[in-house]
Amino acid sequence: MKLIAITATAAALLLTGCSQAPNQAKKAEEPKKAPEALGGQSAFFKMYVSARSWAPDAQILMVNSIQLDELKAEPGKSAAWQAVFVSPSKLKTKTYTWSAVESAGNLHEGVFGQVEDGYNGRGKPMLTAALKIDTPAAYKIAAEKAAEYVKKNPNQRVNFQLEKSDKHPNPSWRVFWGDSVSGSPQSVFVDATLGTWQETRR
Repeated sequence: MKLIAITATAAALLLTGCSQAPNQAKKAEEPKKAPEALGGQSAFFKMYVSARSWAPDAQILMVNSIQLDELKAEPGKSAAWQAVFVSPSKLKTKTYTWSAVESAGNLHEGVFGQVEDGYNGRGKPMLTAALKIDTPAAYKIAAEKAAEYVKKNPNQRVNFQLEKSDKHPNPSWRVFWGDSVSGSPQSVFVDATLGTWQETRR
């Protein structure tokens, strides 16, 4: 009787091992997921998790997109993002980046934190709860407002910057065409909380 029980147990273990082996082999054969660009809000929250570990009271100071040649961005998305956080209790700032791929300029795949720096009071901190609109939605609104410019400049790069000013009650996604805010020929501001148009600058 004992011999039968031992044999049955051994057979069960053998069958379990056989069934697990193909599953493990299947997992090992699965290709690595291709890198994907992200919207600003989605990338921000990945960085925010790390920022909260640095300072529980971390607030947003600025978020901006980073264009990479290694990965073509979809409308409203970017291959890399940078976020600057401020800690009122520490009186310090810390910059984080999220990137879909390894790239030049100290960009590493995933979230990467840089050294903290002193806070000089410049900029207007924003509460995380105010960031409710992602950049694909902001881009759609901006592209409608700048339809004429987009039609004439279909290949112009589009970038994003989250900022707060006295002019608008809520933080803004500044959607701008070109490589820099100062040199942009067209900028559209979209309310990052309500998802409504705020203003257009040329």
